[in-house]
Formats: sequence, C-alpha cells, structure tokens
Amino acid sequence: MNQTFTVTGMTCGHCEMAVKRALKQVDPQAEVTIDRAQNQVQVDSTQPRESLAKAIVEEGYAVVA
Repeated sequence: MNQTFTVTGMTCGHCEMAVKRALKQVDPQAEVTIDRAQNQVQVDSTQPRESLAKAIVEEGYAVVA
C-alpha cells in the first residue's frame, strides 16, 4: 500500500537517511522515496500508517499529514 507523508524538518541528505532507516526498521521490505524539496515521504509498505508515522516522529521529524 502506497502512503504519502508530509514531513517537516528534513534539511539534508543525512535527514533523509535517518527517516529512511527509521521506516526500514518498521518494515525492512518498504520502498521509501523522499522528495525533500516538497517535504514528501512516500512509503510502499504493508504496515499501518500509524506505525510508519510514529517511526518518523520518534526519529525527530514532524509528520504534518
């Protein structure tokens, strides 16, 4: 299931890698695409949206939508 999150606070490549790593810990099979300029994180995963959003927030970034 493809899900899109609006994530604020990602300012560099390290931020992108941190978000990707957090999502992969929830679902190692997830496909993660990040568009930092648009603050968009797309995740193709079978995990619930709440679990994925929680992983992003716990990494220190805000999930707006």
